[in-house]
Amino acid sequence: MDGPMSVYRTVDVPVSGGDLRVGVWEPDDDPEAPAVLLIHGVTASHLSWRAVADRLPDMRLIAPDLRGRGRSNDLTGRAGLEAHAADLAAVLDALDVERVLVVGHSMGAFVGLVFGDRYPERVSRVVLVDGGLPLDVPAGLTADEVIRLVLGPTADRLAMRFPSVDAYFDFWREHPAFRRDWSPMLEAYLAYDLVGDAPELRPATSYATLEEDSIDQNTGTAIATALAALRHPTVLLTAERGLLDQVPPLYAPERMAELRAAHPGVRHLHIDDVNHYTIVLSERGADAVAGTVRAELAAAV
Repeated sequence: MDGPMSVYRTVDVPVSGGDLRVGVWEPDDDPEAPAVLLIHGVTASHLSWRAVADRLPDMRLIAPDLRGRGRSNDLTGRAGLEAHAADLAAVLDALDVERVLVVGHSMGAFVGLVFGDRYPERVSRVVLVDGGLPLDVPAGLTADEVIRLVLGPTADRLAMRFPSVDAYFDFWREHPAFRRDWSPMLEAYLAYDLVGDAPELRPATSYATLEEDSIDQNTGTAIATALAALRHPTVLLTAERGLLDQVPPLYAPERMAELRAAHPGVRHLHIDDVNHYTIVLSERGADAVAGTVRAELAAAV
């Protein structure tokens, strides 16, 4: 007998400044399926979770395009971690979801922590995917310097224009992160990232939004407050390699030792053979993330 089938749809949820686009994957025959909130990275979209969703067809997966990204890129008003957290609460209200397991990747992990701190009754447990704990950023850098130190060419591409979707694919084919993991799923995710009209296609995320969120993430107090309280069981998955498929990764071993000592309530799992992107955008990474989601849901029960 075939296993459960997942149905994908999108909905637009009213939030401050406009409508937030939300992707939903859910079984077509189980209204009581457990709910999981998936929060994407700093210049990504809800489609970054497609491979993970394919592995969790028996769950209700709720994945918004954060304000300033994807098809939520035309919202007005300020961004920042608390604004994103308020948006997520509005999404759960609109979908009539009371409580969720939260999974956040990269900047989405920081958003997930703040959401859990501001709305603790809406969250059962938290899974951080290569993000969420403070990055090793030198003091005294400007916002632009922090962005370029952490994101490098990921930030540079936001100012670029592309004559076609294929040209955008060519840009990413040269990126070291995906040399082993190009796939139709990745192409669909990248094509969705583009807005505008050819030959002036551009990535949906604006640099101003990226800057605003990065300043809040790296210099604001919301993360420190959330980690000091740490209201929910929390696990951090870290990738073996970084944004450019390099070693050391975003969380180098010596940095992880410091963070584990400072935050003993966060359980740590190291994921081999993936980088910061492919921990969600590859078969191997999606296997690890989906397996952790199942384990955390079982622990919550």
